Amino acid sequence: MELSVSYEEKSLFRRLDWNLILVILALNIIGLINLFSATHGPNAKDVEPLFINQIVWLVSSWSVFFMVTLIDYSIVNKICYGIYFINLMAIIYVDFFGKIALGAQRWIDFGFFRYQPSETMKLAIIMIMAKVLSQRNTLAKGMGFKELFWPIVLLLIPFALIVKQPDLGTAMMITAIGGTMVLFTKVKKHILISAVVIISISIPLAWKYVLHDYQKNRVLTFLSPENDPRKTGYNALQSKYAVGSGQFFGKGFRKGTQSQLEFLPERHTDFIFSVLSEEHGFVGALTTIGLFCVLFFLLIRIAYQSRDKFGALLAVG
Repeated sequence: MELSVSYEEKSLFRRLDWNLILVILALNIIGLINLFSATHGPNAKDVEPLFINQIVWLVSSWSVFFMVTLIDYSIVNKICYGIYFINLMAIIYVDFFGKIALGAQRWIDFGFFRYQPSETMKLAIIMIMAKVLSQRNTLAKGMGFKELFWPIVLLLIPFALIVKQPDLGTAMMITAIGGTMVLFTKVKKHILISAVVIISISIPLAWKYVLHDYQKNRVLTFLSPENDPRKTGYNALQSKYAVGSGQFFGKGFRKGTQSQLEFLPERHTDFIFSVLSEEHGFVGALTTIGLFCVLFFLLIRIAYQSRDKFGALLAVG
């Protein structure tokens, strides 16, 4: 029986950026190897299921990825407002009725899994910002305050709601995503100068009137963990010890003392890179960072090759 492949399937196969797919796949494999080590230590029974969960999410993600490649991204342009407002409603729900864990109210608990709307809001922000910026980025001299007003509003609403949870890290990430996308459009020079001035003024004001004490402690600990090595600086110092002890080639898979003996807290999440550095050394860490740099380059190349501004900004986001 002769097998045949349709022209559309051939076209799709050729259209895929296989360099991008291979880089992402390599990072996935590194991540799984690293997570397996972090969740299979001598006393890691409570976190072992996370490895299986990660495989399930990866398979689901790749399935969605290949399904999305069949869709013209211009469709996203038509539905991005709906996606944005659905995520916004989910965040509002979380702020009032969400599950509280580790001192923060960030999740919707469905019983068999917990959903964090602020994470999917990152994708929604990319979509909505790509739409509104591509519509307004038509002036030869660049965008001014009038053109940027609505994008800023769309950015600040979820920012404020996520800060309330409190989740300052994700809120800052959303701001960084939006700000980066704005920088890839044409903006008037006085807007950039004004932004620098506003940020410079906002930082000390936020430090005094907005940030909670624990958030200030995190910043101070990040700058000088040695000041409180047994309490607030403990995590950061253990992370540094893990990275440094890996030296050039590392201690070997599942042979890291900081991670396997549980000196390193939250090793499967916040400090997963420390596990990588300890077990695979400078070579493993540099390889991983290099792959992320290649990924960044490939995405920027896709942005420049896009047929319209919306597609370019979508890739940048």
